[in-house]
Amino acid sequence: MLDLTQPEPASSPEEVLGPVRFPRLARLFGKALAFAYGLAGKTPYDDYRLEHVRGVPIMVIPSVFNPKALRTGAFFATQLDSSGIPSGAEVLDMGTGSGICAVFAARHARRVVAVDINRAAVRCASINALLNGLEQRIEVRHGDLFAPVAGQRFDLILFNPPFLRGAPRDDRDRAWRSSDVAERFAAGLGDHLKPAGAALVLLSSFGDPAVFLEQFRRRGFAISVFAERGFVNERMAIFRLEFPVAGSRP
Repeated sequence: MLDLTQPEPASSPEEVLGPVRFPRLARLFGKALAFAYGLAGKTPYDDYRLEHVRGVPIMVIPSVFNPKALRTGAFFATQLDSSGIPSGAEVLDMGTGSGICAVFAARHARRVVAVDINRAAVRCASINALLNGLEQRIEVRHGDLFAPVAGQRFDLILFNPPFLRGAPRDDRDRAWRSSDVAERFAAGLGDHLKPAGAALVLLSSFGDPAVFLEQFRRRGFAISVFAERGFVNERMAIFRLEFPVAGSRP
C-alpha cells in the first residue's frame, strides 16, 4: 500500500518541501475542494466554526484562517509541547490568526504574546485565550510583524507565514499572500530572540519556501527540520532557526 502521509527522507531543507508525489491527484484534490466550497457559496474563511484540535476548542470567526480546515495551523500547534517549550519560556506567536499556536504554547510557557495584522484575528485569538482559560498567559496585540513588540526579546518565536508572493487583496488575504514578509521577518528576527532563543517557522510546498530559507541563511541562521508532514496535495515542514553559536549575531 502506498503511504501518502510521510515525505521521503531529505538531505536539505529545500528537499523536504519538494514536489508532491502525485501532482495530477493533487490538482484534482484542490479543484474538488474549491468546487465544494463554491457549491456552498462559501470560502474557508466565511464561517463561524468551533473546531477541536486534540480536544482543544478553537473558535474561528469570518476572515480568520481556519487552522483545521487548512491544516497548517493544526499541524503546527500539535507539535508544541513541553519538550520544546520550557515552563518559564516567553513565546511570541507571530501572525497568530485564530490563536491556536498561542493556546497550545501557553499550556507550557510562562507567557505568550500573540500578534496579528488582521483585527478580526486579534479578536479571534482573544476569544480563544478566554475559551481555554489562558487569558492570564496570553496577551494579544494588533500590528505588523515585530512592530507591536519593539524592543522585546523572546525564548521562542513561532510563525506560520503567508506562503504566496504578491500584494494581498484584503485583510483575510494576508493569511496567504505578501510581497515582502520573508525579507522583513528574517531581518527583524535576530533582534527579538534572547541569546539562546530559537524560532519555529512553518513552510509549505503550496508556496515558495526557498524564498524564506534563502532569507534566513543570509541572516546567518542555522536551519534544521523540527517536524514534517506530507499530504496528497501538499508537503509542510516546521523549520527551527537559531544562530550557530548561542548568542551570536550575524
